[in-house]
Amino acid sequence: MSLRTDAVKHVSHEKAASPDVRATKITAIFGESVFSIKVAREFLSDEAYKSLLNSFKGSKKIDRAVASQIATGIRAWAESKGVTHYTHWFQPLTGSTAEKHDSFFTLKSDGTAIEEFDGAALIQQEPDASSFPSGGLRATFEARGYSAWDPSSPPFIIEIGNGKTLCIPTIFVSYTGESLDYKAPLMKATEALNKAAVTVCNYFDKNVNKVTPTLGWEQEYFVIDEALVNARPDLIQCGRTVFGAAPAKGQQLEDHYFGSIPERVYAFMRDFENESYKLGIPLRTRHNEVAPAQFECAPIFEEVNIAVDHNILLMDVMTRIAKRHKLVVLLHEKPFAGINGSGKHNNWSLATDTGVNLLAPGKTPKTNLMFLTFFVNTIKAVHDYADILRASIASASNDFRLGANEAPPAIISVFVGEYLTKVLQDVESRVGTKFDEQDEAILKLDLHRSIPELLLDNTDRNRTSPFAFTGNKFEFRAVGSTANCSHPMTILNTIVADTLVKFAQEVDALIEKGDKKEIAIMQVIQKYIVSSKKILFEGDGYSEEWHKEAEKRGLPNLKTTPVALDAMVTEKAKKLFKDNNIYTHSELEARYEIELEKYIKKVQIEARIMGDLATNHIIPAAIKYQNELLKNVSLLREAALPEKLYKGQLTLLKDVSTHIQQVYDNVHAMVEERKVANNIEHSRDKAIAYESKVKAQYFDKIRYHVDKLEQLVDDELWTLPKYRELLFLR
Repeated sequence: MSLRTDAVKHVSHEKAASPDVRATKITAIFGESVFSIKVAREFLSDEAYKSLLNSFKGSKKIDRAVASQIATGIRAWAESKGVTHYTHWFQPLTGSTAEKHDSFFTLKSDGTAIEEFDGAALIQQEPDASSFPSGGLRATFEARGYSAWDPSSPPFIIEIGNGKTLCIPTIFVSYTGESLDYKAPLMKATEALNKAAVTVCNYFDKNVNKVTPTLGWEQEYFVIDEALVNARPDLIQCGRTVFGAAPAKGQQLEDHYFGSIPERVYAFMRDFENESYKLGIPLRTRHNEVAPAQFECAPIFEEVNIAVDHNILLMDVMTRIAKRHKLVVLLHEKPFAGINGSGKHNNWSLATDTGVNLLAPGKTPKTNLMFLTFFVNTIKAVHDYADILRASIASASNDFRLGANEAPPAIISVFVGEYLTKVLQDVESRVGTKFDEQDEAILKLDLHRSIPELLLDNTDRNRTSPFAFTGNKFEFRAVGSTANCSHPMTILNTIVADTLVKFAQEVDALIEKGDKKEIAIMQVIQKYIVSSKKILFEGDGYSEEWHKEAEKRGLPNLKTTPVALDAMVTEKAKKLFKDNNIYTHSELEARYEIELEKYIKKVQIEARIMGDLATNHIIPAAIKYQNELLKNVSLLREAALPEKLYKGQLTLLKDVSTHIQQVYDNVHAMVEERKVANNIEHSRDKAIAYESKVKAQYFDKIRYHVDKLEQLVDDELWTLPKYRELLFLR
């Protein structure tokens, strides 16, 4: 019996596990494993509580003396929950999370055993930094790195089996101060955007003291039976199928979308949602996605730093909880060819401490002018830094998704909808004419009449747009499902901050020349609309016409990761990140090198898997069938039957033999090309070689012949679970 046959039999007997749901109301368990401000009030002294609150709300540093009081309170709370160990939970440049567990247990000098957790342990830990990606910032012998507490993201308790660990969200930096993670740059970019946005907000409302970028991510994923996945080495090693013929039924009937959730998956969803609620992750939505076996969940909007932490934590929770149900979560952007891939749509907006969403149209001329200011500045930022924004979502796995099956193309464009397009055209039409010299000049544009009508129902959605305005937020749809949201959000926050700084400088210059504030603002808005309008596109991003039109407009079409990443190390990018204090030049170069190295290794692994499967699974199964055909044809010839009666067998034998030889020849050629690529020293040249000489030349070609063999070879001889089993058996 083959592993595939055994796996299929296993699926047919698998039943839905009962989720561990202990409460009928989400509110009864929400945040019970989080050291929230509410919990802090109970376990901290007044001094410690106020210090933590000020740090959380006002980004103020916590005094080390007070930190010990906070640490004592956190330990008391954690121990009341059965926790024995703690860890600094950080996000290194691997793209996932990292943790080193230490116990509260220690021995005093006289040998007395005690439980202890002091302020120093809370604030800082020293994990070995040598084995994390550093892009050349740190040599292996320079191993020291520091994780430093981020008080704005509350500690939480993670449960793995019967064990519980206190997790303290932290940043991760080298001994010499360079950031070695995703969180530190995000926090810098968030603060840069806060300062720039407050300056601009004060043109309209002097009471605004803080602006916070908010994020609502949508996580798409596939759920496949564990036994079937275990019988597919490519899914285990790469997270995607490198081979697989299309089933007769895929997603063409569109009957899976928003359909009834399968029982086993439903039980899994309830279970991981339950765990997520305890961790304070505010999940709100769950549903079937378009592709068979594809699903989605989405939370309520949160401050961007917390939202990012929650998303990366959720991916870990989903992966672990799936095992309880003998399921596997596939987060890869394109696990299966020919059907929808998975994204992580990043819904981004800006909120003031006065309770205003800056991307929500208002009801008065002043609030509408403020909305228009931030709306146009965001468009201008995307226009000016489209290449850098594209680089922020570049990865080997996302390259398979961009531009196909509902995913946006690699060309960055902005969709704003019919109504707002007319508003922008109305503003632009007054270019060259002088605004009325009065504060109410803005009223003559009738913005206060048209914009308030643009509620959620009046702003259409364009699934082919990588960056779309959807009512009161921008949806960055091009982010991949495996991505850490930190990087694209760092880039978006930075480019908008940079644009707002320049906007304020231009407005102030006009005011100094004697223009009234509202008129100065409108003049700069007009200028930005004109200079960035080529980034606006309302049509089908998949169409060939758009690709031709984008080329005419001069918009970059960076289709592959090695090419897209170049934008990260241009002089323009270096200036952007240095001016806004996000990355030093060395940090930027390091990240560039890390991303290239990731790309090389992932393509290399996939190439190896293709060779392994072809050699050890595909060709042996095909040869067995080839031998059966040969035996059959020989017996028919011995029986002296006319050849016309077994012409079909001869044709089949010829086809199978041809595809076997093609698989063998192309795998051999791919291996030789890999050897050439491996001898290239420069990272970019090596990445380009792996993309153009290995992946582009051989991946699809080998797959074509393997998939043809899958359709020809006796089903009982085929050892790998097929798409019809992977996607529909659960």
